[in-house]
Amino acid sequence: MEALYANLLNIQWQQIVMWIIGGLLIYLAIRKNMEPALLLPMGFGAILVNLPLSGAVTQIYDGVAEEGIIDLLFDAGIANELFPLLLFIGIGAMIDFGPLLSNPKLMLFGAAAQFGIFFTLSLAALVGFELKDAASIAIIGAADGPTSIFVANFFKSNYIGPIIVAAYSYMALVPIVQPPVIRLITTKKERLIRMPYEQKEISKLTRILFPIIVTIIVGLVAQRAVALVGFLMFGNLIRECGVLNSLSETAQNVLANLITLLLGITVAAKMQASAFLNPQTLLILALGLVAFIFDTAGGVIFAKIMNLFVKKKVNPMIGAAGISAFPMSARVVHKMGLAEDDQNFLLMHAVGANVSGQIASVIAGGLILSFLG
Repeated sequence: MEALYANLLNIQWQQIVMWIIGGLLIYLAIRKNMEPALLLPMGFGAILVNLPLSGAVTQIYDGVAEEGIIDLLFDAGIANELFPLLLFIGIGAMIDFGPLLSNPKLMLFGAAAQFGIFFTLSLAALVGFELKDAASIAIIGAADGPTSIFVANFFKSNYIGPIIVAAYSYMALVPIVQPPVIRLITTKKERLIRMPYEQKEISKLTRILFPIIVTIIVGLVAQRAVALVGFLMFGNLIRECGVLNSLSETAQNVLANLITLLLGITVAAKMQASAFLNPQTLLILALGLVAFIFDTAGGVIFAKIMNLFVKKKVNPMIGAAGISAFPMSARVVHKMGLAEDDQNFLLMHAVGANVSGQIASVIAGGLILSFLG
């Protein structure tokens, strides 16, 4: 009983706030079905690591504080980039590059939708963050959690916890954040543009060569990104080779889900109230939102500009799918298209732009590492 009273007396308001934040993440995961495999363990972990003398983070042996299990997981899975790289194998195995290979110009939308990264890098540096911290914060705009972890960890950012939480939170909030931005910068007439999908047969050889060629090109252009792109493309090669079907299914389901779960609860190691609740965290969340909005706007505006020069008009909403949040962003664009016109099926075009954004965000991260590393 004395220990219970002592623990109750040791509780600080900051810990209670983190319990509320953890509860909110759990609510979003269960009631709103927003990235439950990630937000549920992240929310539970946020509560766990903010209990008084939580053994999850700190455990006491003979009066000496030692690392707890979550910190050990962080050192083993995030500090050495193992979890992000393994997760990219699973993501690569999920991706069908067919829509992109059928219409290669969709790659341009993936490139355009990275504008917010470089804009926010400059903005974060202007408001006082060190350049490497600013670069780590800017990657949030890609809506690509593994790349955010990789870049922030490479630069040894002082804000890796808030950066990771912001990156994955905005990934989960794609259905909430993107639609108002898209509506704001498009007209109803533009949103009604129909884009019939012409199915093209992509040969098996092309599908196999694509991940290999992309890895080689990225390795020559942005060497720092080769690990991320290489694992992403290796996962896709497992999918497309046709001789590792069971391994492909394992990577898409078991591996991806397990790593996501471990990643979520491990991120919580950096969600202790003392390190998380400060003005810098709020500023990082705000800058991450700016990056996310400008990435979305960059893709849409690029599509609008393209329409000035092409005969076959593009629905500008497709540009918003150029961010890396696969496949959530493609679904958002598809649903918005159907809401305007129930016969306008944009899914395959949006998926093509979305998978190009997956590649482009990794390359953008690699370029930043090359320039500043």
